[in-house]
Amino acid sequence: MWKTLGIVVVVLILGVLGFAATRPDELTVQRSISIKAEPAKIYPLRVDFRQWPAWSPWEKLDPTMKRTLSGPVNGKGAVYAWDGSSKVGAGRMEMKEAAAPSKVVIQLDFIKPFEAHNIADFTLAPRADSTTEVTWQMRGPAPFVSKLMGVFVDMDKMIGKDFEAGLANLKTAVEK
Repeated sequence: MWKTLGIVVVVLILGVLGFAATRPDELTVQRSISIKAEPAKIYPLRVDFRQWPAWSPWEKLDPTMKRTLSGPVNGKGAVYAWDGSSKVGAGRMEMKEAAAPSKVVIQLDFIKPFEAHNIADFTLAPRADSTTEVTWQMRGPAPFVSKLMGVFVDMDKMIGKDFEAGLANLKTAVEK
């Protein structure tokens, strides 16, 4: 009986590992919101890290978080590094592209609680009804450990809820 149970456990573990190996090699999370404002009014809140406390869903999670800004005040080359509690971890963001008023591209490097290197894109698309469609996307490689974690945890839902909160905060900040 123990031998059969052992074989069943090994087969189940191999099945989970095999399934994880078939998952996508890239993680992508994307959310959008419509904001009643022109892109030029929204863009400054995205391109200037000093403005992020007005909308970022992570800024209020750790009031004692250490923040370091370097490089230009805003736009390409601006850097924001943080080090905080387990709720926010530690990492660094650097603006790689800033095309006013429609796009910001950020290199996003997490150090703690796990290492990850991603790209975050913010695009602002004006609509005919004087609104702007704001899209926030993060993408990056999904190593095997991430794929295995993804078998048990829906990363899109987990990260996506923070994107939704951040976009709602942005909408509130811009439309007030």
